[in-house]
Amino acid sequence: MIVIEQENELLKAHVYGEMALDDFREFENAVADELKQFDHVNLIFDLSNMTGFSLDAALEEVRFNKAHANDYQKIAVVTESQWLAWVSWFAMAFVTAEVRQFDDVDSATAWLSVR
Repeated sequence: MIVIEQENELLKAHVYGEMALDDFREFENAVADELKQFDHVNLIFDLSNMTGFSLDAALEEVRFNKAHANDYQKIAVVTESQWLAWVSWFAMAFVTAEVRQFDDVDSATAWLSVR
């Protein structure tokens, strides 16, 4: 399951349990909505409650990130899991944004607020 919050140029995506393709498609729609209003998206990708992902969701994430490589400014990945951090770094390797990992959403939000 995914819960998405939109606040101006900031998009917060919180993943709970396993991320499936439908969840990622919901995220894609939120990014598209943001890009209709703003030139770029700042993203908090909160994986702290994520247990895994389906293969089709992972493949779609790589495809989507390649297609939107220049649409992100900063991406904050929230997770304490080392394997999720490595997976997210791989998926984000296709974007030009600055990407950092955080242990909590508050620290990620603070980093994103610095221009």
